[in-house]
Amino acid sequence: MKGLLIKEPWIDLVLDGEKTWEIRGTNTKQRGTIGLIKSGTGHVFGTVDIVDSRPLTIEKYVNSTRLHRIPEEDCKQMPYKRTYAWVLRNPVLYDKPIPYTHPLGAVIWVDLDKALTEEVSVST
Repeated sequence: MKGLLIKEPWIDLVLDGEKTWEIRGTNTKQRGTIGLIKSGTGHVFGTVDIVDSRPLTIEKYVNSTRLHRIPEEDCKQMPYKRTYAWVLRNPVLYDKPIPYTHPLGAVIWVDLDKALTEEVSVST
C-alpha cells in the first residue's frame, strides 16, 4: 500500500470526511485505498480511497472551496502551474496511529509495504 504525506490541518479534514479533494501540482494515476501519513509524525493515521484526479481551472478551483477546504480568499490564483484535484472517498481514521520508518527523500508518497513497523489493514 502507498502512503500519502499530508500536513495538518488538511489531513484531519480528510479523515473527518470534510475535505474530499486533495489539491496537488501533479496528476496521479493512483486509485484505490492509500494510507494517510501526518507529515512529520512518523505515523499512518488512517486510509482513504483515491477515486479520480481532475485538472482544475481557476473558476473550478474558486467555486469548489467546500470540497478542498482552502479559504476562498486564498484561492485568487492557482497554487501550481498545473493544478489537480485528487478526489477522495471513504476515509477511515485509525483508533491508534501506526508507526512507520520514513525513507530518506520521501516528500509525497511512501511505500508502506517496505516502511511499516506494524501491519496496516483497510479495516483497522
